[in-house]
Amino acid sequence: MPKVMDEFNGGARIATAGLIAALLVAGAGPASAGPFNWFKGKNHSQDQYEQPQQAPQSGGNGGGLFGGLFGGGGGAAQSHDSHRSELAVGDPEVAMIVNPALGSPTLSSRNIAATKAAIQKYKTIVAQGGWPTVPATAMKPGSRGQEVVTLHRRLEISGDLVGMSIPDQYDGAVVAAVKKFQLRHGLPPTGVIDSKATIEALNIPASVRLAQLEANLKRLQKLAPQAGSRHVLVNIPAAQVEAVDGGQVVQRHAAVVGKIERPTPELSSKIKEVNFNPYWYVPRSIIHKDLVPKGRQYASRGQDMLAAYRMEAFDAAGNPLDPRQIDWYGEAVYSYNFRQRPWEENSLGFVKINFPNKDAVYLHDTPLKSLFGKAIRFESSGCVRVHNVGTLVAWLLESNPGWNMSRIETLKRSGEQIDVKVANPTPVYLAYVSAWATPDGQINFRPDIYGHDSGGQTASAY
Repeated sequence: MPKVMDEFNGGARIATAGLIAALLVAGAGPASAGPFNWFKGKNHSQDQYEQPQQAPQSGGNGGGLFGGLFGGGGGAAQSHDSHRSELAVGDPEVAMIVNPALGSPTLSSRNIAATKAAIQKYKTIVAQGGWPTVPATAMKPGSRGQEVVTLHRRLEISGDLVGMSIPDQYDGAVVAAVKKFQLRHGLPPTGVIDSKATIEALNIPASVRLAQLEANLKRLQKLAPQAGSRHVLVNIPAAQVEAVDGGQVVQRHAAVVGKIERPTPELSSKIKEVNFNPYWYVPRSIIHKDLVPKGRQYASRGQDMLAAYRMEAFDAAGNPLDPRQIDWYGEAVYSYNFRQRPWEENSLGFVKINFPNKDAVYLHDTPLKSLFGKAIRFESSGCVRVHNVGTLVAWLLESNPGWNMSRIETLKRSGEQIDVKVANPTPVYLAYVSAWATPDGQINFRPDIYGHDSGGQTASAY
């Protein structure tokens, strides 16, 4: 039992597990609108954004495995993240999980000069009065009118629209320009104005974009020379993971990162260990708000909640408890420690990627794969969930003899617990890069979701 006590009492490890509790936000149905709400209207300037449906309220930490599973006594969770977005099946915004083409890393030293050039360009735009506000109107090929004229001007100023185009017509040149704009802002390149996100991105003032570029230049100047030719980058505002080898991006993964009130920290470390089929240690806050109330519900029916959710309980000394010993209505239950055994609904999924850090965060799988289909993926309590994490793990372990994707898939199916030291520890950066330019002249922006760069909330919209 000493090992169990080490896990429960090793401060940082408990904190690490604790971060998972609020990670699991269920995709049970449409929730708050966020910036990714589709227009109902067609080519009318008075059209409004589609009204959001109200999300069903859940107890505790709101949705997911813990919160949805233990949706007990904590009351309805109130998210302060106005950017939550639930997508209906079939929405084009699901294309958000299609990551950009591989190529130049975000933390490339070549991006420093390119970002400096972008700053000069945006200084000129700001000095000349910026760009006009685009009406919140659905526009597509064939649309005409003053709103299209305004869109033309906006795209010309930012350099997205070049070449011949009739000013009041939504023609092929405008489609290409909108696609280019959307790609630069991490949006699905639909080529049409059909989402609130595209409108919000168009209408961020040029002065705010300039502030983002200036703030991020400092980060690039600090991090890019350190990053080296092989590393993993979690770009927090992009909600994306890059695996870089030989100075080129070899993998990109959609990620779920920290919500506004529980942000993912910025840090640098080295990935040293991978845990297959790990236990999940329930944090104290979830024990109080969700697990005990759910245990009481089960006890009132003469049922074993721990068995239902494949959990184990230990007293403060680390001794295992028989579920029949637990008085769910007594005070002692709050001092017990609980862990969830490995299985397909374990909160960490089938794998956890570890690297030393004072914030006790890590990368991991999740049973809630639907989260990766969300357009806005600022949903966690600090840790980072990685889409198709198995391929990233295979890359991390490629210097470990006998490790490949086939073996990883076998472990995923078998549930066998194995901890693997990474033979070639890989640098990892959790970085906040919301604006950067590349040598080909593309200037990229992502939401300043935590308000680090623009001195306010304006650029957090998109």
